[in-house]
Amino acid sequence: MTKSVIHLAARDAFNFLQEHSQAVLVDVRSEMEFLFVGHPKEALSIPWRDTPDWEINPDFLARVRRATSLNRPTLLICRSGQRSLEAGLFLRASGFGAVYNVTHGFEGDLNDQHCRSSLNGWRFDGLPWEQC
Repeated sequence: MTKSVIHLAARDAFNFLQEHSQAVLVDVRSEMEFLFVGHPKEALSIPWRDTPDWEINPDFLARVRRATSLNRPTLLICRSGQRSLEAGLFLRASGFGAVYNVTHGFEGDLNDQHCRSSLNGWRFDGLPWEQC
């Protein structure tokens, strides 16, 4: 039996975070994406895959365990919802109970002109974010 991840649209994820103060939002994108593309305010940067080789981060599980706990709601976000889903399934298989994936992620899906942040996602919904 596969342990599933709960999917939340960006606005629903934001509301969930407001209603559950113990919840943690983890941005699983690369450190460069987190810093230069921007990230949700209050998000922790723990890359699932990072540059230069885009291999799975060997410290991912240990860093998530330090940031949260097995029973705390843990929300994951990436660019478009794919890496965060992969990381979420990994956390569920590692014993985490309440794992949520922010569908469409921070930047959302590509539009017809191959641009992001114009159809859906955290930034498109006008939710709080920042960049360096």
